[in-house]
Amino acid sequence: MIQDKTASPALLEIDRSTPTPLYRQIYARFRTAIEQGVLHPGDRVASARDLASELGVSRGTIETAYNLLMGEGYFSSQGQAGTVVSPSLPSQRPARRERRRSEAPADGEVLADAAPPPPLQLGIPALDAFPRKLWARLTARRARATTAADMFYGNPSGYAPLRAAIAAYLLVSRGVSCKPSQVFVTGGYRASLSLIAHTLLDKGDAVWVEDPGYPPTQEVLRSKGMRAVPVPVDDEGMVVARGVRKTAAARMAIVTPSHQAPLGVSMSLARRLQLLEWASRNKAWIVEDDYDGEYRYAGPPLPALKSLDGHDRVLYAGSFSKVLYPGLALGYVVAPESLSAAFAEAARTGSNGSPQITQAVVADFMRGGYFPRHLKKMRLLYARRRGMLVAALLKAFGDDVRIDLKSGGMHLIARFDKRRERDTELARRAQLAGLNCQPLSTRGTASFLDEGLLMGFTNIGSAAEAKQLATKLRAALVSR
Repeated sequence: MIQDKTASPALLEIDRSTPTPLYRQIYARFRTAIEQGVLHPGDRVASARDLASELGVSRGTIETAYNLLMGEGYFSSQGQAGTVVSPSLPSQRPARRERRRSEAPADGEVLADAAPPPPLQLGIPALDAFPRKLWARLTARRARATTAADMFYGNPSGYAPLRAAIAAYLLVSRGVSCKPSQVFVTGGYRASLSLIAHTLLDKGDAVWVEDPGYPPTQEVLRSKGMRAVPVPVDDEGMVVARGVRKTAAARMAIVTPSHQAPLGVSMSLARRLQLLEWASRNKAWIVEDDYDGEYRYAGPPLPALKSLDGHDRVLYAGSFSKVLYPGLALGYVVAPESLSAAFAEAARTGSNGSPQITQAVVADFMRGGYFPRHLKKMRLLYARRRGMLVAALLKAFGDDVRIDLKSGGMHLIARFDKRRERDTELARRAQLAGLNCQPLSTRGTASFLDEGLLMGFTNIGSAAEAKQLATKLRAALVSR
């Protein structure tokens, strides 16, 4: 076996039916792995004893192959440190595919390479402000305390202390009253929606979605065989009356009431009551995607739609991607108590659950009082960073830009009404300049005519950086 690497089947399988000696087969497999960039200079390989045991051959066979590789300069002996691929070899690492600058990542997409998010990327929290030292301390403490039981499969519904911490947080901060048994930890928003669809919907069922809306919602529904019914959004949120006229018998509605994605409006109380009344009357379900409801810059966060639900028709979906960091890949669903058993069974049959140590660290972060402290810090930081970007855009564009600011969220909408180009063309130019602006018009159906550029502001570190980005954007948009 190759240590710290994923050994390929070709390396582990020895063909005893061929006349080629076993040591030559092993030699050839290592040489091929090095030449193809699977093994790199400095990578450590298994000891002769360990590999002989793994492959079921004699230790002398492995030593003969290793000596041949060392004689040709492929391997180097490091004494007690073992045998490594010769550090003097030229690296055969595959050339990193450069993403064309026009291929900017979509909301929350994680790049394959370890790199900071591109400027103005949507849906990414302030990674520079994350409490890394505290997180490392909590993680190390958990790792040191790991027991044999912790290394076994956990509950597919989620780590019990994390479910309890989420329930306590939602009651205090979002007005959602639920038991830990109603909370189901998932791998993020897509996983949450997949779990909900699997548990409550059948193929062909109609589901109201916001127009414009969050693209992954429709992607998940299509993959599950459901029919997405776009319902217009205005200044009060989803227009429930239009949904009723289009498909009154829909089985579900998926909404972002605290901060609509992407328009940023908050659903009015009248609309919330309308939506709840429709769901109760038609025995339909409502999925409340509260993806960034914690970030409100004028007054406290709005109560969740779920807090008004008197008939248990609302499923509340939250995520740690926007409040901590997306690499956690953790989200959660709060199901009505009457559905707890059905969701638990769906979780059991559909997944082994999320990594338990990750869930445990998040639970420690929440139970230690760090979570609300972090959210408060981020609200103040984001308000400041949003202000820096707005000021920079207004200075760079003057009357040529109209900034659409709402009371919360992690992005803004900049409209360039005096330009004749479509927002898709403006976004393309910005992306060619390395700025990940997204066109508003593509978030809706053909009947959605609003235009503008969506810009994330959470990772803008200073007023000077905001000025630099605005100047770069102006140069990109005015070029012909």
